[in-house]
Amino acid sequence: MNVRHAHWNDLSAIVGIYNAAIPGRMATADLAPVSVESRRAWFAGHSPQHYPIWVTERDHRVVGWLSFRPFYGRPAYEATAELAIYIHPDYQRQGVGRFLLELAVANAPMLDLKTLLAFVFAHNLASLSLFEQAKFQEWGYLPRIAQLDGVERDLMILGHRLGMGNRR
Repeated sequence: MNVRHAHWNDLSAIVGIYNAAIPGRMATADLAPVSVESRRAWFAGHSPQHYPIWVTERDHRVVGWLSFRPFYGRPAYEATAELAIYIHPDYQRQGVGRFLLELAVANAPMLDLKTLLAFVFAHNLASLSLFEQAKFQEWGYLPRIAQLDGVERDLMILGHRLGMGNRR
């Protein structure tokens, strides 16, 4: 599997993979597809040196991506990042997400990160299992915080402290 920093010309594939996740109501709180144009500022806000976006390719096609993003936007949280992982439906359950997540955990210290977070819907058992296998722990639980097609959904905050024995 080839992983590399995302380039501007990957944005369409990144948005396509993201939009493919919206109808399932498992991985994102967006309720309608987003446009490439609407994601330009988000993409520009990432940097390979601190908050990268990585894409993984198979057969010269982007099949998944992972992004680091600042948590809470305040300087005191600079060593903490929120992760997002999205995999093309045709490549799910093939180890792509696990590969990207393991790479993120392994490389986070080189990005000057000490803590990784993930916000996962409590009904998304596949993602919860993925993060649990990567030694993320439940750090918070927000009951009925999201409304997806008239159904109230819970959100779990998962955390992983790097290099500290995963203590809270």
